[in-house]
Amino acid sequence: MSVAKVTEIIASSTKSFDDATEKGVARASKTLKNVTGAWVKDQKVVVEDGKISEYRVNLNVTFILKD
Repeated sequence: MSVAKVTEIIASSTKSFDDATEKGVARASKTLKNVTGAWVKDQKVVVEDGKISEYRVNLNVTFILKD
């Protein structure tokens, strides 16, 4: 039987929500072993001078705990 754990992270990008998600999963995978999925919990943009300057995502990352 497997046991999974979920951790929440925030990732950002100046390009897009998709890019922020990819960066977040890539970074989480460097620290967490056995990452099996991620859920985009929330999306947000930062606006400066009337333009979007940053895309942010809150991710719930799931990984399997090994014995």
